[in-house]
This record gives sequence, C-alpha cells and structure tokens, in this order.
Amino acid sequence: MIDLYYWPTPNGHKITMFLEETGTEYRIVPINIGKGEQFQPDFLGIAPNNRMPAIVDTKPADGGAPISVFESGAILLYLAEKSGRFLPKSLRGRVAATEWLFWQMGGLGPMAGQNHHFSAYAPEKIPYAIDRYVKETNRLYGVLNKRLAEHDFLADEYSIADMAAYPWVVPYERQGQKLEDFPHLKRWFETIKARPATVRAYEKAKEVNPQVGAPMSEEAKKVLFGQTAAVVKA
Repeated sequence: MIDLYYWPTPNGHKITMFLEETGTEYRIVPINIGKGEQFQPDFLGIAPNNRMPAIVDTKPADGGAPISVFESGAILLYLAEKSGRFLPKSLRGRVAATEWLFWQMGGLGPMAGQNHHFSAYAPEKIPYAIDRYVKETNRLYGVLNKRLAEHDFLADEYSIADMAAYPWVVPYERQGQKLEDFPHLKRWFETIKARPATVRAYEKAKEVNPQVGAPMSEEAKKVLFGQTAAVVKA
C-alpha cells in the first residue's frame, strides 16, 4: 500500500517507526543518499526537494490515483490522518501534537543536523560553529526536558510528535549531550526505545544499510554537501 523511499537517517526512521506501530503494509525503496540516488529524475518527481523520505500511497483514502508525499512531517501527518492513529482526537491534544511536530521540524532537526555537520563532517573544525550548535542543541534538549517533566509524552499520549523527535535524540553523544543531564527526557527516550515497533524500525535500518553508523566517505560528503541549484532538473 505504501512505497517508502528511505535511507537510515533520523528523518527516515520517523516513518518506519510509524509504519511499524500501525502494522501498515509497506515496501522500502532504498535511496542511497551517499551515492546521489536522491537526484534521479524519477525520484525528483516524487520529492522535488531531492530529499528522502518520501512516500507513494498506492491506495489513498479517496480511491483515486496514487498520492506522493514528501517531507517527513507532512508524511507523518498524512499517515496519521489516514489511519486515524497517533494524532489525538481532542482539539487540545491535536494542537499539542502538531505544535511539537513542527517544533521538531523547525528546531531540533535542523539544529542537531548542523551540530552533526560542523562537529563531524566539516573539513575545517570551526570552534564558533561547533560551540553554537552544541549549545543550541543543549537548549532544545532543555525544552524537551521541561515539557516531559509534566507530560508522559509530548502530547500526553504517544503521537507523531514523539516519533518525529526521538530519532534526533538517538545520536545524543555525537551532539555533545548527556541524557543524565535531562532526567525527564531520558525517561521518555528509554520508553520509546523499548517499544517493539521502534526496535523493528531500527532493525530495518540495518537491513537496508548494514554499514549504518560507519564513518562517511569523502565521496559521500561531496555528494551530500556540495549541492547547488544545478542538481534540480527541470
């Protein structure tokens, strides 16, 4: 039913976590971003930003032609609305889930991503840049910790907001963070990590890329970090 264009990254894990939680039938189409497969013309028609994940729903709810969706937050919303799961039914619960989903999309993901880049991938170690993003990641962890001091999950019940945020906390050590400094965040993190669907989702990652977690090659860095408008074909 769902074709998932995927590579094992935090944004990719969000979608496999959801699909495993719901038992949705899906097929993984690997997009090796280190080899530049995200720039293939066929994929560009599905994901105009040249980024995975993306999905094609071959059996949309309206019974019409297949629907493609790109951007991980939009995909989570689409799947939650279609399945009727992991998006609270109450007005206030839904508002909380969407607030924290967009918080992750606009804050935790981009800031942690820059943290990874300047700490691990940049050819020149720039102390100002590293310090800037390590501190901002720390601040965002503090925001999560404060929210979770009074809530079991970001929207009280487990939702797409939690699925969006969790994969970006998994590499906390690479981000220069200690979970012990954030006890409520740590409790939330360990709870989600132990969910059977989370375990299955991360096992899928190893099946798709047995080298997941290995150092990135110089060739892959050139593909990922040297992009300009020229890669977008009309």
